[in-house]
Amino acid sequence: MANQNSFPLYEKHWYKHTYKRVTESLLLILLLLLLGYRVISVNNYSFPWFVAFVCESWFTISWFFTLATQWSPAVIKTYPERLLQSVQDLPPVDLFVTTADSVLEPPIITVNTVLSLLALDYPPHKLACYVSDDGCSPLTFYALQEASKFAKFWVPFCKKYDVQIRAPFRYFSDKLEVSTSNNTPQFKQEWLQMKDMYGDLSRKIELEASQKSNPNYGDFAVFSNTEKTNHPSIIKVIWENKEELEDGLPHLIYISREKRPKHSHHFKAGAMNVLTRVSGLITNAPFMLNVDCDMIVNNPKIVHDALCILLDPKGQKEVAFAQFPQQFYATLKDDPFGNQMAILIKYFATGLAGLQGPFYAGTNCFHRRKVIYGLSPDYVHKGNSISEEELKQKFGASKEIMKSAGCALEGRRYSPNADNIAQVIDLASQVASCGYEYGTGWGKQVGWIYGSLTEDVLTGLTIHEKGWRSELCTPRPIAFTGFAPGGGPTTMAQQKRWAIGLLEIFLSKHCPIFATLFHKLTFRQCIAYMWIMNWGLRPFFEVCYASLLAHCIITNSNFLPQEHGICIPVAFLVIYKVYTVSVYLAEGLSVKAWWNNQRMSRITPMNAGFCAFLSVLLKKLRISETVFDITKKDLPPTDDAGDDKDAARYTFDESLVFLPGTTILLLQLTAIMIKLLGMQAVVATESKKDCGIGEIFCSVYLIICYWPFLKGLFETGKYRIPMSTIYKSTILTSLFVHLSRNTVAT
Repeated sequence: MANQNSFPLYEKHWYKHTYKRVTESLLLILLLLLLGYRVISVNNYSFPWFVAFVCESWFTISWFFTLATQWSPAVIKTYPERLLQSVQDLPPVDLFVTTADSVLEPPIITVNTVLSLLALDYPPHKLACYVSDDGCSPLTFYALQEASKFAKFWVPFCKKYDVQIRAPFRYFSDKLEVSTSNNTPQFKQEWLQMKDMYGDLSRKIELEASQKSNPNYGDFAVFSNTEKTNHPSIIKVIWENKEELEDGLPHLIYISREKRPKHSHHFKAGAMNVLTRVSGLITNAPFMLNVDCDMIVNNPKIVHDALCILLDPKGQKEVAFAQFPQQFYATLKDDPFGNQMAILIKYFATGLAGLQGPFYAGTNCFHRRKVIYGLSPDYVHKGNSISEEELKQKFGASKEIMKSAGCALEGRRYSPNADNIAQVIDLASQVASCGYEYGTGWGKQVGWIYGSLTEDVLTGLTIHEKGWRSELCTPRPIAFTGFAPGGGPTTMAQQKRWAIGLLEIFLSKHCPIFATLFHKLTFRQCIAYMWIMNWGLRPFFEVCYASLLAHCIITNSNFLPQEHGICIPVAFLVIYKVYTVSVYLAEGLSVKAWWNNQRMSRITPMNAGFCAFLSVLLKKLRISETVFDITKKDLPPTDDAGDDKDAARYTFDESLVFLPGTTILLLQLTAIMIKLLGMQAVVATESKKDCGIGEIFCSVYLIICYWPFLKGLFETGKYRIPMSTIYKSTILTSLFVHLSRNTVAT
């Protein structure tokens, strides 16, 4: 425990962006003026005018969410040196790594993440690394076995020479310079030896993957006759630190939970709950770090930074989890896919830090076990003694789970099997079975919460609504780095999954509005959650607005303000573009990076977001169910990918996620062609006002934003939009034009 009389282990500093506040407030005022203009312009009332008013009303609300979320940003300063002075006995930490598909998530990526965790600057006997393999892959198990052998040499090497980046493929990449402070003959010799050993490890895993073998002997016998979605629980102790040596390696344990075709496995949330139960039987550490299989440790001292927050006297009473931001290595130059989130992390993450705290992002997060077990901050001072009957109802019939959970909730250390893991494997296999959770509180009252594809946001929301806070931890150097998804299909699949999950939360009993009305979610934190859920709501209005542009050009009508009223949207557009460019330049980013993010902010919502909206709508109508799509992880590059021009080219596949965007592009092209050929409808009414320059300008701007799609109409290979998608879009475009012309005729 921390010394209560010591200096604080972390401090939060709020700061102001006066220029940012003023500019964003001015933009909000302009949006309100635009709505006011529409209300008082009685003579212009029409169906397009009404649709525009509804869409612009939602855009105004969205901008208010943005403004409120960023209004009071904060940064956290941790003091690890104070932690080491005030805490005599550092607490154990369990490390969770999740992977689900050995094809989409190559084992070499998981191996590097695991190696970086095993080499953390923290007492090894206080760490245990649990790897969840939801794909039940013997290749992943084999890769971890080989990695454990390499780790016996790699971890001492890293600690001996104070290596900063402890994932081998990043450390040995061509453009990372070897530390000159260790430029001795002995270091050079060991460095070359380590590089050769890692090369051998990579080749072994690659060879095993190419052979696609499934051996049925030794440790691999359990993988015989198993399928990805139909297999028993498999738990293997790959490495055990039996003597609890301070200079040894942490425990390394492989887990593949039981799956059966007729049993719901609840995706990643289910895997995390199994990890929690199995670790509770073995090490039962009071703190848990979970990372995705592609998020490597970039700063080996991160555990100390997280514990500064979680062990601080004030933090122990108020803070549920410490979230580290997602940041990326080997980034493509100028962020061509708009998914590196540099500005998002800079402004929105710090904005959340000034409220009740950042959202749980699903990775790079240190949790308190007792909070995951459902503890409310109201019970922190009361001891939270819990009856055996309630323990059984929430945690299941396993007496060992009940006992370990009770100790965790009461804040007592209890890890009876940490010294001899083998004796608890059978029991651990039982709590990893697919039927263990039936009739318990797992996924509802305790653990990772079920009911959304974005189980991370939902779990964080249920924690916040109990009154807990969270903190954003941003040490230097940054804590974790990953490889951002590339190409169109991968990015779209990820964004679609996020949007579906957020919509599921918004339309459920877990909606942030209910959490504020009936629980302890603060009002501004509710607005922040509404801001992120707007990812799933806004696409519908954006597609309507884009379709309205084409409709007005085709029918020779208008929806934008006329005469002096046009000054309002023009002023908004000019100020917004200048403001966003200045933000990017201030962060050292290029104008091209700004433009890439601008166009992707049009492309992504109207494709992935709109498909997500339709998917949730069909689910609510009980026509179909939503599907969890695993994001494909590319093999880590051996050098920086910034100069690879082909990597920055937009790619397509036959997924329906590209149908909305292709249709929108063809609609705008058709509308402009009709205008140029003078084929617009003619309506003889005195009050009619023709389509103006505003509608033409917006339509052309949208076409420019969709430049990757326009090129995709004429490219070849994977850079071409599939003909099936083009045919479907052509039919939808023709139908839209026909219906638009019919509205004029009637």
